[in-house]
Amino acid sequence: MTREDLVALCQPPARLVAQLGTGNPAALEAELDKLDVDQLVAATLMAAAEGWLTPREAGGVRFGRLAKACDELGGNSLDAVDMDGSAAGPHAHPRGEVELCIPVSGQPRFDGRDSRWVVYPPGSRHVPTVTGGRMLILYFLPGGEVTWG
Repeated sequence: MTREDLVALCQPPARLVAQLGTGNPAALEAELDKLDVDQLVAATLMAAAEGWLTPREAGGVRFGRLAKACDELGGNSLDAVDMDGSAAGPHAHPRGEVELCIPVSGQPRFDGRDSRWVVYPPGSRHVPTVTGGRMLILYFLPGGEVTWG
């Protein structure tokens, strides 16, 4: 598994995010739920097991950048996080944010939700939190835009 392989598997959901936008989270989640992402999930778990998916750590949260915002991903950037608690602080999503949530252990919930896809609309803000276990999360950020603090 290479970074390029994983990014290629992320293209269908990234294109859907670009096409539909994040303004109607429920509608985008419903469309994302229709995608077969089993191969993407398996590849993400493999990349994590190989140790290169989330090479950095801060406050007990491991993370890594897979791709800056690019045409290949419909103008989205792509980040990965491995967590089992809360991030150090809040961030905001000027153009929204889309998470693919992959359980690793226990029965994790992301921000209180147990769905595979979580979409935040433009202007939303949160402190990412995983409860009930450990989770890998792929973050699609339209335009790569995020504001910390």
